[in-house]
Amino acid sequence: MFVDHGESSRVKDRPQWLACLDYLRPGDTLMVRRLDRLAGSEKMAIETITDLHERGVNIKSLTEPDIDTTTPMGRALFGIVAVFAQLRVDTIRENTVRGLAHARAEGRVGGRPSVMTPERTAAAARMREQGDSIMQIATVLGVGKSSVARALAKHDESQPVAAS
Repeated sequence: MFVDHGESSRVKDRPQWLACLDYLRPGDTLMVRRLDRLAGSEKMAIETITDLHERGVNIKSLTEPDIDTTTPMGRALFGIVAVFAQLRVDTIRENTVRGLAHARAEGRVGGRPSVMTPERTAAAARMREQGDSIMQIATVLGVGKSSVARALAKHDESQPVAAS
């Protein structure tokens, strides 16, 4: 039994998948829990099925019992199911992108809140004016130097430019 834990089926070089492919011999039947675990895209599924077929290896799905590439009907059904699996993946991705764009349009952004609060940013700006380095400021504030640099850059962008 070969199990990839936490590995995306869209990645071809999953360690356990590669070990499984190396283990398979002509006449073997590869049992998969679900077809979407075999390949993460329609193109990958077709390539995998073709490769396994050329090597004389069959495929059977445990949760989709009609998928059995030892028969012509099973191969046809596998192709159809692979198309619908890809449609599902693409729809989820499209909905996620649309949802993120909608959230951004409403002023919401995802991700972790910055450690650089307005108070810390103001303190960092004062320290920089006194000649302290980014590293010194980060050490005093107890944050990373990249956080300080980003906050100061953003702070500088928001400051009015003095007319000469």
